[in-house]
Amino acid sequence: MSGVPFIAIEGPIGIGKTSLAQKLSSHYHFYLLKEIVEDNPFLGEFYDDMESWSFQTEMFFLCNRMKQLEDIHRNYLLKNKSVIADYHISKNMIFANRTLQSRKLEKYKKVYEILTDDIPMPNILIYLYGSMDTILKRINKRGRDIEKNIKSSYLLDLSNDYEAYISQFERDNPSIPVIRIDGDKVDFVHIQEDLQMIINLVDKQLSKLDKGE
Repeated sequence: MSGVPFIAIEGPIGIGKTSLAQKLSSHYHFYLLKEIVEDNPFLGEFYDDMESWSFQTEMFFLCNRMKQLEDIHRNYLLKNKSVIADYHISKNMIFANRTLQSRKLEKYKKVYEILTDDIPMPNILIYLYGSMDTILKRINKRGRDIEKNIKSSYLLDLSNDYEAYISQFERDNPSIPVIRIDGDKVDFVHIQEDLQMIINLVDKQLSKLDKGE
């Protein structure tokens, strides 16, 4: 594993990806790449009626995330500037597989494969996970209006989808280390020792990256 650090953080909705990305970005002085969520004009309708609005929602996310990755590749990674992101675009297929009907899913996959053919891959992935109690508490605490109609069953399905996705990611990308963080046991927002534990884990991988291991 070699190259300029590109850390991506993944996990279910509300688990704390952006909060952790902000803290690590501040600690390491890495450029922070945040996914576009609330700017998605279809998201509110999607949570009210997923079947009718899923394709528009997923296509908006795909195109905007693709543009973001192109920009950070050109303006940062190619210039040896480190990046930490609160998502990676490969997550799109988790949501597409969950929300799109078969005919639209096939169309989406074709577009996805074309757009992501040569995207930059993270060389460190942090995976945050937790129980439904933790996820729901954090979603309620941040109080986004567009998330008020999210069904618990949908969140549970996504949480299970993420577990399968991360396991597959590890099999498909054995050279990319995955740091797993249990959100039920770690409070990196309020407890400095918990944040330092994560930093120590990241430091180990950054050291390997620097050595070209």
